[in-house]
Amino acid sequence: MGTSTILPDLGTQIVIPLCAAIGIIFSLIQWFLVSKIKLAHEKPSPKNGFNESLIEEEEGLNDHAVVRKCAEIQNAISQGATSFLYTEYQYVGVFMVAFAVLIFVFLGSVEGFSTSSQQCTYDSSKLCKPALATAIFSTISFLLGAITSVISGFLGMKIATYANVRTTLEARKGVGKAFIVAFRSGAVMGFLLAANGLLVLYIAVNLFKIYYGDDWEGLFEAITGYGLGGSSMALFGRVGGGIYTKAADVGADLVGKSSCAALVVASISSFGNNHDFTSMMYPLLVSSVGILVCLLTTLFATDFFEVKTVKEIEPALKNQLIISTVLMTIGIALISWIALPPVFTIFNFGIQKEVKNWQLFLCVGVGLWAGLIIGFVTEYYTSNAYRPVQDVADSCRTGAATNVIFGLALGYKSCIIPIFAIAISIFVSFSFAAMYGIAVAALGMLSTIATGLAIDAYGPINVLTPKVFIGLIVGAMLPYWFSAMTMKSVGSAALKMVEEVRRQFNTIPGLMEGTAKPDYATCVKISTDASIKEMIPPGALVMLTPLIVGIFFGVETLAGVLAGALVSGVQIAISASNTGGAWDNAKKYIEAGGSEHARTLGPKGSDAHKAAVIGDTVGDPLKDTSGPSLNILIKLMAVESLVFAPFFATHGGLLFKIF
Repeated sequence: MGTSTILPDLGTQIVIPLCAAIGIIFSLIQWFLVSKIKLAHEKPSPKNGFNESLIEEEEGLNDHAVVRKCAEIQNAISQGATSFLYTEYQYVGVFMVAFAVLIFVFLGSVEGFSTSSQQCTYDSSKLCKPALATAIFSTISFLLGAITSVISGFLGMKIATYANVRTTLEARKGVGKAFIVAFRSGAVMGFLLAANGLLVLYIAVNLFKIYYGDDWEGLFEAITGYGLGGSSMALFGRVGGGIYTKAADVGADLVGKSSCAALVVASISSFGNNHDFTSMMYPLLVSSVGILVCLLTTLFATDFFEVKTVKEIEPALKNQLIISTVLMTIGIALISWIALPPVFTIFNFGIQKEVKNWQLFLCVGVGLWAGLIIGFVTEYYTSNAYRPVQDVADSCRTGAATNVIFGLALGYKSCIIPIFAIAISIFVSFSFAAMYGIAVAALGMLSTIATGLAIDAYGPINVLTPKVFIGLIVGAMLPYWFSAMTMKSVGSAALKMVEEVRRQFNTIPGLMEGTAKPDYATCVKISTDASIKEMIPPGALVMLTPLIVGIFFGVETLAGVLAGALVSGVQIAISASNTGGAWDNAKKYIEAGGSEHARTLGPKGSDAHKAAVIGDTVGDPLKDTSGPSLNILIKLMAVESLVFAPFFATHGGLLFKIF
């Protein structure tokens, strides 16, 4: 069923790489604008032969002592971050190779490493490529996704450390200048990583298509390895980086991929059956439009409107969300009209469900606007401009205990509206376009709902069966286990750092007075070694759970594990992130003293401020490590289950077969 699309296949072949190229070019332009700030070079240092360029102060602000101090801090941060990444990537490289071998062996063994064609899973009347081909190409796509994510992490860290000192020194000229530098630096990272991820995925699809030909089911099943590679590296980067940052206070972030599961569902629907390339690429076209929309939105922040005061920053960022959502809605409507046939079918648990193009537009739209609502709710509960954070700050009057109590209550309460928004978007999108609707809604929402797609690989479940129920219980427990691991890891790393700092204060003469330099290298080594060591257990928990459950308990139990992890993980992630954010901003609210109420709680050093600092310290691992990592946990377990689904379906459930 279905008719041709308005946008021809040739147009799709041009639009997607063109948008990715535009994103890369725009990021380079933003980088050029940031680096245009005048630089001055110091003499070569005896340690490494050179120093990084420094900002030359303008407009009568030639305080070279400040510039030199900022340069020292930047060099220390940059060297520490680079040292951490190199050390982490040595361990991650070993994992990458080992897991690639595992993918090849498991998927190749589905048909005994046969090189003969096999019946297609969802259409037995057709022949598909051998399982060995799926094993090979899944392994290749896994490595592509992993390498892309590793490069993204490295670039993200370098861009962040490059921009820090420039933003700091520009702030001396005014909030507006600092805001523009910071925003442009963020744009460099955001556009570069998003465009690279899209471009590499698109190139992989086209290269794989040369071998697979008309076997689109096998093609897009192999492509899921790309998402697994990207997500697994993002997990290690987030967990390891989060532990490192909370021990040494350096920032980093990595990107994950989420279009692969949507492509799998589409490949066994009318898009794949009719070999409609443009419709198949709908998720990538949506991402392409997103790059253009974000480009226009960025210009609103940096060129069309000027931020002059601190109070204008928050409304400016809020306007970014609104403008991008409105523009994206228009863009999605256009793409849905030209890239989708008026009527088509979507695979839905063994049957083909008839869907209209406007219904798929609503699926993406409901996810997009749900994401906006979640963003506003998050801002309301974490910004010190609103009552919830102000109440947390006010609770510091009576000590740290009440601060912690109010913060936890805020985090729990902040889950209510986001969960309803997610639930409504799931219901609407599934009603219109089954699992594919949920997948494209996730593209708009930028959430972890694509996890639900993994269940599609295993067929419909009766939820009350014992196999599924035990999976639900265990799956709901996993986010708590994972969070406990990551939070304890941050505490252990921070403890070692505190001990080292105390040792230096006690043993280095003049350090307390500021006349001597601290031993940065030892601090960096302690933080790096601790974070690398501590990231392995939680990473192993996430990567091994789907394999162990799938092999020994089968696909039904694994489906229960994924569902349980999704239900509890989403709420823990929201609560942890918002609780930590609220504690952080409550401390800043007291320190800033921007209102009469805030001034009654301060200044720095007051009992209320000390209580707020304790809350902020407790909240750091919640908002920077456990919360963000849970999002990757949910997605990674689902994508990993999709990749290994053929093996689990063929050889899984060993315990139930024995007993």
